[in-house]
Parts: sequence; C-alpha cells; structure tokens
Amino acid sequence: MTPALMGDDGVAAGAAGRSLHDTAVLNGDAACVAQARRRAAGFLDLARAEHGVPVSRRACDLLQLVVSELVTNACKYAGGPIRLDLRIASGLVEVAVRDGNPALPVVGTADASRVGRHGLEIVSAVCRSFEAVAEAAGKRLTARLPLTEGAAA
Repeated sequence: MTPALMGDDGVAAGAAGRSLHDTAVLNGDAACVAQARRRAAGFLDLARAEHGVPVSRRACDLLQLVVSELVTNACKYAGGPIRLDLRIASGLVEVAVRDGNPALPVVGTADASRVGRHGLEIVSAVCRSFEAVAEAAGKRLTARLPLTEGAAA
C-alpha cells in the first residue's frame, strides 16, 4: 500500500487552496496496525517532499501514535474492514478511522492503577481535537494534530 496524495477534487494534490488527502482500507488483521502506521508516515513524507508542506518530526511521531491507537481499537472491537483517511489542511493533519461497530468509545479518566485501556486518553491528550461520531454503518473517530509546533489553533 503506497500513499498517494490527492486533492479534494480527486486529482493530484498540491495546488493552492486544496487539502491533501489519502485513504486506505485495512482488513483488520494483525498486520493492519503496522500498515496504518507506515501509511501515515509515508503520507507526511510525501506531503513534505513533493508538496513542500512543513512537517515536524514530532508531528510524524504523534500521528503514528494516534493512528496506531485508533486502528488498534478498531481491530480489537470491530474487526475489518477499517477505513483510514488522512488529510492535511490549515496546518493540521486529520486522521479519521471508520469501522463497522456503532458503539461509540468513551475517553476514560486518568487512572494510574488501571492496566490498559489508556489509548483514547493518550489520543485526546496529544491531539488538537478528537471526536467520535456515529455513522449509518458504524462510527468515525477523528483526531487533528498540528503539523508543526507553531501551527494555528
């Protein structure tokens, strides 16, 4: 699976005023979390190299962490198929993960004595925004991260 940057109109991205995006469908097997992380890193690498988008090392690391947490939960609680959408616009990278389980997750409160189930706490702590929305055939989890430390709110 090689990332491909596309504009909002489905043609090659990079022209002024267009966001950059990429979509992948994952089958929900044991390898899909690593696939999703590689896809996210490749997406930012292409945005930087081919379109001159400023991307910090921290943004790349955090995006891979967020993608890993969201896709892991989708694999664990919904199975496949899982849709991963990545989009860059207005100094942010947006990751959306869609799966077929309609149950919306709840971000837990911090509890150092709890073993596991901290993924969404981590996601909400490192992201500019996080939301979970019910859809006709499941749910969509969306997180937004700044591409650089100085990105606009």
